[in-house]
Amino acid sequence: MSDEQGKADATAASAPETEPVGRHARVVLVDDHRMFRTGVQAEIGRTETTGVEVVGEAADVDQAVTVITATRPEVVLLDVHLPGGGGVEVLRRCAPLMTAADNPVRFLALSVSDAAEDVIGVIRGGARGYVTKTITGADLVDSIFRVQDGDAVFSPRLAGFVLDAFASTDAPPVDEDLDRLTQREREVLRLIARGYAYKEIAKQLFISVKTVESHVSAVLRKLQLSNRHELTRWATARRLV
Repeated sequence: MSDEQGKADATAASAPETEPVGRHARVVLVDDHRMFRTGVQAEIGRTETTGVEVVGEAADVDQAVTVITATRPEVVLLDVHLPGGGGVEVLRRCAPLMTAADNPVRFLALSVSDAAEDVIGVIRGGARGYVTKTITGADLVDSIFRVQDGDAVFSPRLAGFVLDAFASTDAPPVDEDLDRLTQREREVLRLIARGYAYKEIAKQLFISVKTVESHVSAVLRKLQLSNRHELTRWATARRLV
């Protein structure tokens, strides 16, 4: 064997093998923080390595519904708290896509929140799983493919109370008063209970101050409360704050 051939064989042996991933998932990122979306894209969007192709992004409910409808991804990474009605509203408006006979769109909640109300809300809305933003890139990629395959995926700490709520022989507790409120009214309720002024709520939810006032009036009427102080006590008692 010549020296040149020997060197060539040694180089080939030491070179890293590049094998095709063998799996592929088209994903839409829905989160109102651009820097977070950029970080997730950088972490999981190297398609040749991860098999994940990010085909769209959205920062609020309307954008999310538009992008998801246009791209029909296999999996949507969905934040729970979004301007325009939250992740539950995205799920509600995309319900026909989730139940499509061919290529259903599946949702995986990816949120900083680990509150039971948030988790149960999006699972009831049709999401296939819920992971927190402490998840590693490798685990997130694995979760995406598991959801694509139809599995249910949860961060370990969240799985327990999800099972308690849905696998119990008793029906999950239902708060009839809370169920009277729309998703937007619940968002306004939480912000009022946290001490936000009407103008601050309007800015955060991208609505007018007059609309905020209308929502507050509706909440007070439905809950039979008299003022925002009673409303705050009501929300705090139910751990909604």
